[in-house]
Amino acid sequence: MSKRLGRGLDALIPSLSVNDDDKVIEIQLTQLRPNPYQPRKTFDDDSIKELAESIKQHGVIQPIIVRSVLKGYEIIAGERRFRASKLIGSPTIPAVVRTFTDQQVMEIALIENLQREDLNAIEIAIAYQALLDKFDLTQEELSLKVGKSRSHIANFVRLLSLPAEIKDNVSRGTLSMGHARALAGVKEDARKKELAQMTLDQEWSVRDLEEAIQELGQKREDPAARSAKTKKRDPYLENIEENLRERFQTTVKIKQSKDKGRIELMYYNKQDLERLLELLERLA
Repeated sequence: MSKRLGRGLDALIPSLSVNDDDKVIEIQLTQLRPNPYQPRKTFDDDSIKELAESIKQHGVIQPIIVRSVLKGYEIIAGERRFRASKLIGSPTIPAVVRTFTDQQVMEIALIENLQREDLNAIEIAIAYQALLDKFDLTQEELSLKVGKSRSHIANFVRLLSLPAEIKDNVSRGTLSMGHARALAGVKEDARKKELAQMTLDQEWSVRDLEEAIQELGQKREDPAARSAKTKKRDPYLENIEENLRERFQTTVKIKQSKDKGRIELMYYNKQDLERLLELLERLA
């Protein structure tokens, strides 16, 4: 067991071990239901199939841990074994019945998955927030329970403020935790979505994204000045800017003084510059 776990969980995790003194019983699969506090929402089908084949050959070697609830039992540890057994049509599964509170069940489910790295960043964030809300814990109190720093808890919980499509990409793994943390620091949701899409389209690293965010921050104008400029802008130029943004997939600025001016295309790194140069060469 990790030495980083808090004392509260030090007392809980050993109770998931099955020893010779435990009474193992066969429970009907129809009497079992998954842990409602299970933070992991997706299970790898191939992994479940491999486990099912192993169980078919050797049986369930390690009994699952359950607690008694109204009209049956609730799985505390061993949902993969339950799913695999169900897949091959086993009528029963060996289990040990224990007594746990709701808070203990939530903590166990979270810690088990964190230790096995089964959760993506959004699932971890949702699990942390659920513990904070249900049991009225502070981030400091939760950090002691799960053996993580308070800043670690805060960084994950912040991800829940991201737009839904960005959270979906983090859940699927198309955006990393590092990308998500960088985007969480951007104020406007529209800008977050724009940067997230550019990260996906151009396969930016976390550092690339951070540089782009920094560049945007440096070029950001005073809101009052920007508002004044917007009121005076020529709708014709604004329409051209919008068309160019769509074509080049980057920020475009047209600056005009009387009858002359210039067009600015923003790039965020060397790779982005090369992409723009290639597009411009095609137009030549």
